[in-house]
Amino acid sequence: MSVESSNAIDLLLAESLKALAARRPIEKITIREITEKAGVIRPTFYNHFQDKYELLEWIVRRDLMDPVTEMLEGGQIKEAVIRVLGKIQEEREFYLNASRLEGQNSFGEILSSCIAERILAGAKVENIHAHLAYDWLTPELIADYYSQSMTYLVLRWIKNGMRLPTEEFAAAVLHIWEHSAVDVFRDMRT
Repeated sequence: MSVESSNAIDLLLAESLKALAARRPIEKITIREITEKAGVIRPTFYNHFQDKYELLEWIVRRDLMDPVTEMLEGGQIKEAVIRVLGKIQEEREFYLNASRLEGQNSFGEILSSCIAERILAGAKVENIHAHLAYDWLTPELIADYYSQSMTYLVLRWIKNGMRLPTEEFAAAVLHIWEHSAVDVFRDMRT
């Protein structure tokens, strides 16, 4: 199978899951339903993905993370956040249902992992080590901390109906990222 036809099947399966998940919780969707909607046989699904959660991860990477890689590399963090939020709003019902997925393989866990990977990919690990005062404070731990905080905020935004405009929400998220908890507490006391 060529790379193009493999990617076409991946896209077909992804669109099938998105359409189904826009109407129903992901945990209730079966592989059979995904393949029937996509018009492929069940073994085809397993030739591409281990389960629906791996397909969900593929969707997050392809739709949310990959399109902003160059922006992040170019330092356009706010623009990248706005683009990701815009894509989430564009497919509102799918992401609302995805955000409700809890536990292992949850949308939040997948999103956090993808964000941490992007943070580490854009970081110069040797520079980070030079600035850290503690050996246990690794670049991976820092990336995980920031990815979880970003994921928490994005999930809250989604679950609250995405009411805040993307630009305003992105600015607020970046404000939180750019200021330490000490800064915030100090500002709250003055």
